[in-house]
Amino acid sequence: MTSREVKLGKMFLSVDGKKLNIGDKAPNFKAINNDLSEYNFYLEGDEKVKIISALPSVDTSVCELQTYLLTKEEKDFPDNLLVLSISNDLPFAQNRFIKDKNIQKIKFVSDYLYNEFAKSYSLYINEIKLINRAIFVIDKNNIIRYIEYLDQNTDLPNIDKALEVAKSLI
Repeated sequence: MTSREVKLGKMFLSVDGKKLNIGDKAPNFKAINNDLSEYNFYLEGDEKVKIISALPSVDTSVCELQTYLLTKEEKDFPDNLLVLSISNDLPFAQNRFIKDKNIQKIKFVSDYLYNEFAKSYSLYINEIKLINRAIFVIDKNNIIRYIEYLDQNTDLPNIDKALEVAKSLI
């Protein structure tokens, strides 16, 4: 199996799997909604342009900033844009974060139970069982149109570029 090295601060960690590419079909996955019901990516994202913001944990300053950069634009999100934030946090922690930060239009789901998202998108950090930081823009036909995998989890993805690509697809 293909493996690559990523960093969390000064720690070197490993992620298995081959990175996805622009033009690939985005894999379907199931995760857990904040009400503990099951989430299905293809069903909920049907006929929408999607931004997936992949985070290690909402309880870190970099993840909070990544989410803030999206939320400051959320008033302009059209109905046919799904902005999805996914981490391995428990749904209870995600709910607390959503309420504390007054997030309105970003949907949070948890990958803690199945890890399907992290594994199928080549983001599962083996040593700490968290999601490696990344951002994806996916069109209405579930084709990936923009990807940024981060090798250093303390770095931020280019949110402006992801929003620009998403808006061009709407």
